[in-house]
Amino acid sequence: MHSFAAFAILSTLGSALAQNVSICDKYTTALLKDNNGTNQYTLLTLLVNTVVIGNYTQPNKNAVPGILTNGTYKGEDVNLLPYFNGALKSSNRGGSSGVSVNFLDDGGAAPLKENKPSNTETSHQYKLLTHLYQFFGKLLGCSAYNSSGFPAYGGRDMASSHAFMDLDTAQFGYFVEQVGLAATSFGVTEDDVTTVANALQKLFGYRCSPNATVIPEQGMTLNSICQNADCPLDPNPTCAAYPNNGTVMEPQAVNATNNGTTPTSSGTTPSGTTSAGGTEFTGAAVAQSAGMAALIGGLVFAMFV
Repeated sequence: MHSFAAFAILSTLGSALAQNVSICDKYTTALLKDNNGTNQYTLLTLLVNTVVIGNYTQPNKNAVPGILTNGTYKGEDVNLLPYFNGALKSSNRGGSSGVSVNFLDDGGAAPLKENKPSNTETSHQYKLLTHLYQFFGKLLGCSAYNSSGFPAYGGRDMASSHAFMDLDTAQFGYFVEQVGLAATSFGVTEDDVTTVANALQKLFGYRCSPNATVIPEQGMTLNSICQNADCPLDPNPTCAAYPNNGTVMEPQAVNATNNGTTPTSSGTTPSGTTSAGGTEFTGAAVAQSAGMAALIGGLVFAMFV
């Protein structure tokens, strides 16, 4: 995929549905009224947290297990939790090898259900979740991005972030499937979910994709997330630009697995409310939030680490 194609995809994801207003700005206004940096960041927090831990706001149209829950994709078992809880040496913080990092080290699901990334600002969990909010803000055209209330993205490019994860097609597909559930829970149509899933596949789902600009502040970067040998090869592959010609060794397991616990989204907020100042997702607001939910939910996979 050439850089021009990448720009076209990002333009589609970040453009307005009408009147040339960005997705972020439109639905911040629809759901939270005042379109400022704080509210834009709150909106992204609500939707990203739902994709990660599943349903925790009311009402919703269908169940969303969340990407931390085990499942299957086309008959293959999928378990993404070890990439989050430190059970695999899959983080890129070890230089030429993966290392184990627990990204659920500061409360797990509990603070997410309170519309927060974590309990403190010094944890791995805080860094991961805030990078998610920031990344989405730029892609979806938040007008307050990199201003008061909405900090700029502070993470790495996608290929570097996933360099030691060895994600395969089933794992990538399962995530996109969960994204679809999250999107439809906010009222997104199946056609819209398919459109977003196709865009995600083109941008992140091919092995050895050539560099392209995703976050303008970073310039041209490599962006393949699906780097396992079974991932489809990009139509314009540049494998030599990736470590080991675009293939990743399977990450090694470690003994610690966060005590074997899995954060869940039980204990949802009271019906008709969220924790963000009692914001109510009902009626027309749910319908208006559909496009935003789909796009933000769909892009979360891009920021595992």
